[in-house]
Amino acid sequence: MEALVGIRIVDLTEALAGPYCTMLLGDLGADVIKIERPGTGEQSRGWGARTFGGESAYFNSTNRNKRSLTLNIQSPAGRDILQRLLATADVFICNIPRRESLTRAGIDPEALREKHPRLIYCTITGYGHSGPYAWRSGYDLVAQGEGGMMSLTGEVDGDPVRYPVPLADMATGLYSAIGILAALLNRAQSGQGQIIDNSLLESQAAWLTIVAAEYFATGEPPKRLGNQHPSIVPYQVFETQDKAIIISVGSDRQWAAFCDILGLGSEVRDDPKFATNQARLANRAEIVDLIQRKLRTGKAENWLARLQEAEIPCGPINSVPDILSDPHYLARGNVVEMAHPAGVLHTLANPVRLAGTPPTYRRLPPKLGEHTEEILSEVGYSGENIATMREEGVV
Repeated sequence: MEALVGIRIVDLTEALAGPYCTMLLGDLGADVIKIERPGTGEQSRGWGARTFGGESAYFNSTNRNKRSLTLNIQSPAGRDILQRLLATADVFICNIPRRESLTRAGIDPEALREKHPRLIYCTITGYGHSGPYAWRSGYDLVAQGEGGMMSLTGEVDGDPVRYPVPLADMATGLYSAIGILAALLNRAQSGQGQIIDNSLLESQAAWLTIVAAEYFATGEPPKRLGNQHPSIVPYQVFETQDKAIIISVGSDRQWAAFCDILGLGSEVRDDPKFATNQARLANRAEIVDLIQRKLRTGKAENWLARLQEAEIPCGPINSVPDILSDPHYLARGNVVEMAHPAGVLHTLANPVRLAGTPPTYRRLPPKLGEHTEEILSEVGYSGENIATMREEGVV
């Protein structure tokens, strides 16, 4: 049995942050009802590469273990259906940013909490529902820039660079899932739901943890360091004779072993300029240049084998095909194969490894409106009712 069996989530989100959150919870057993616009569905159905039958690979990557209900919440009948669904739900997650839009649809947080006091209501917006920026629209790239992350990415003398994946969206999805789980646990004790007000900006800025601590301690704005670590040396990418590798030396024991492997000798290992991490930080350029010159004398495979044998953290820089075919990654079940009428759908596994109630992969990403009749029947609508609502464009 999955951990969240019996939990129903009504999901009125699209794009990435919300769908990623609800997919993770669906993997853990929740019944996720995905509400989409009739005819077009959510926006990510039109994004990216196409797969089976013209389906969006982007959409498929974040929407397994869900049921799709098409619903026009702009219509009175659609709003009635949504309210009937919410009366059966444990969690409602929504990324409509405008308070006036929520109020007009009868789903603003305060109104729903009064009507359904056990409901956990999670909102995802660019900036939250309070504060001077609450009215602004938000997207992942904007949050990466405003949240401070882009100022730190890229080469030392280069321009700021965005992460190649939607980091702010995914961070918000993760924090939303954590908040929902905490609220469910609290409700089991108090009997009351609560409102969760999450934003892309705050979720992204939260990843500054160590960098912010350094700034608070010193008052010095952090500098862009490329692939170097701001607090540990050596901890970065190095070139070898044939390709780049990553080496992370985090302790004095590792430093001593590292020097032995590279043949740097006690004159480097015990030199007061290099013997401790603080000393190496102060003399970063000199010691990094010395290490780099040594590593260029050998091939990556040989260096990695010796460093790994000495338990010094290190590794190659894998391409996407490299990691998705890596024997260790595959042995732990990280690529999920789901039978699809047109072939096999590959998606990445949920990384949460529960021994007793592990994630399961029960449902393919749904076709648009695939479960409309099924869901409406569960909340009391007859086949005749549903047919009429289809004619009227409600579902």
